[in-house]
Amino acid sequence: MPFVRIDLIRGRRLDEVRAIADATHQALLNVLDIPERDRFQVITEHDADHVIALDAGLGFERSDRLVMIQIFTQSGRSTEVKQRLFHTIAEQLEPLGISGEDVFIGIVENGPQDWSFGFGRAQYTEGDLAVPGR
Repeated sequence: MPFVRIDLIRGRRLDEVRAIADATHQALLNVLDIPERDRFQVITEHDADHVIALDAGLGFERSDRLVMIQIFTQSGRSTEVKQRLFHTIAEQLEPLGISGEDVFIGIVENGPQDWSFGFGRAQYTEGDLAVPGR
């Protein structure tokens, strides 16, 4: 936990895709202070005409370097922490040639009862895993 989905437009080299995943994970480590092996990511590449990401009226254009990140995590983090995470992810991606307008991030919050890490069991609620932040 957290579980991260990264959506990209097809065409990047494998090492670039891994660098994006690594940079995103490093930001989570730095800001959320999660364990290093607490890494669950799914990366999906799409044809360019299968991704629509306008600017929501903010007045900028996105490129084919677009990175869309959805973070599923337990509720309870402050707005300030979330904003710091957004900033840190964008900052980590910039050296990879991904500019700020091409970084789109959403956070989806849930509770410990919403996770199963295997075997059809809810390890947080059954006591096998400590609930983060508690």
